Amino acid sequence: MASVNPPRGMRDFLPADKARRERVLAVIRDRYRVHGFDEIETPVMEEYARLHAGIGGDNEKLAYNVLKRGLDADAVRAAADDPSQLTDLGLRYDLTVPLARFYASHRGELPTVFRSIQIAPVWRAERPQKGRYRQFMQCDIDIMGDASPRAEAELIVATLDTLDALGLEGGSVRINDRRVLDWMLDSFGFAPDERPGVLITIDKLDKIGAVGVAAELRERGATGSAVDAFEAFLSRPMTLEYNPFGERQIRKVLPADAPDDVVAHLVGIGDAVAAARAASTTDAADIPLVFDPFLVRGMGYYTGTIFELAHPSADYSLGGGGRYDGMIGRFLGQDVPAVGFSIGFERIVDLVDAAADDTRPAVVLVHDRDVPEAELLAHKAALITAGSRVRLEHRTKNLKALLERATGDGYTAFATVSAGAAPGSLELKPLG
Repeated sequence: MASVNPPRGMRDFLPADKARRERVLAVIRDRYRVHGFDEIETPVMEEYARLHAGIGGDNEKLAYNVLKRGLDADAVRAAADDPSQLTDLGLRYDLTVPLARFYASHRGELPTVFRSIQIAPVWRAERPQKGRYRQFMQCDIDIMGDASPRAEAELIVATLDTLDALGLEGGSVRINDRRVLDWMLDSFGFAPDERPGVLITIDKLDKIGAVGVAAELRERGATGSAVDAFEAFLSRPMTLEYNPFGERQIRKVLPADAPDDVVAHLVGIGDAVAAARAASTTDAADIPLVFDPFLVRGMGYYTGTIFELAHPSADYSLGGGGRYDGMIGRFLGQDVPAVGFSIGFERIVDLVDAAADDTRPAVVLVHDRDVPEAELLAHKAALITAGSRVRLEHRTKNLKALLERATGDGYTAFATVSAGAAPGSLELKPLG
């Protein structure tokens, strides 16, 4: 018998799960819009060449590609050595590449500084496992046309506000700059051609520690003197003290003579976030930023600031983003500063309180089979007009099971309907 399950790594959502997801999405949309972002929509597919232009990092290898129309067996055999000749479209693997294309297409119709919202599914040919799916939702906000620290600060403030609105107060953002990473690797002595592999190993620092990272770098055959310098830097003595996010904290965890312009940009972000927090929270000293000089993030298109969203309830990132000032220029022929932040919806939705926020009464009308359809719809219409959500259910022998299912679907009351009852005369009884 053929399987009736969805494809591996993809999911069905029952009504209660779907309703919960939509409630979370509604909060995210609302908070993003409050912060001045406007929602756009792009196609689920883009041209193959665009998705494989070398700007999507490892995600390009996970793209689902679409065969050209009208191919015959001879065409397939002729393209055996070059499968790219068989495809001309692909499903989007993220929302950033489509956004860059969208901006290049519509720049003349958009404001000088454009703040976008994109909330939509993406597809990757992942190896399915817990928390990793082949189809999943992304919730992105991006700012194009602003190279100042204000852009990053706006994204961070909007994201933390959204987390608070979802009941996940206490979030923080780890922040770094790819220019800092490049400068450090250069100062340690790593050759440019070995840096991609070095960054992959450094990204494991919080998992395998400094000793493990140094050992793996040596196994990779990285420049020995550079590994020694890196290991010595990690093992240097540090004074344990609290420093609020700012220049002192940043320079304290970097080698001497860090690039002034990068440090100034990071400090500017912190100052802007601090000003926003002072105006909107009771703790004006709270700057929920943590500088992490070894935060990597894997996307190859990042050119500057990078960040990740953290929360005490989870030991994994809840989102992230960064600057990708060079991407739009690949499509437009002219560089445009751009920076984005993506909330990891599939991770966050599992942390949000499942309590429904729909305050409308939700009523199940349990009726006998002999009740005329006109009477049923009149009862239903009367309750809807009064502000209720209404479901019709045939009475079953196991009434208890029927009502338990309705309670699980978010219904709060029920009434039994017999033939001849006048609209508005039903006795509502609470569920649960």
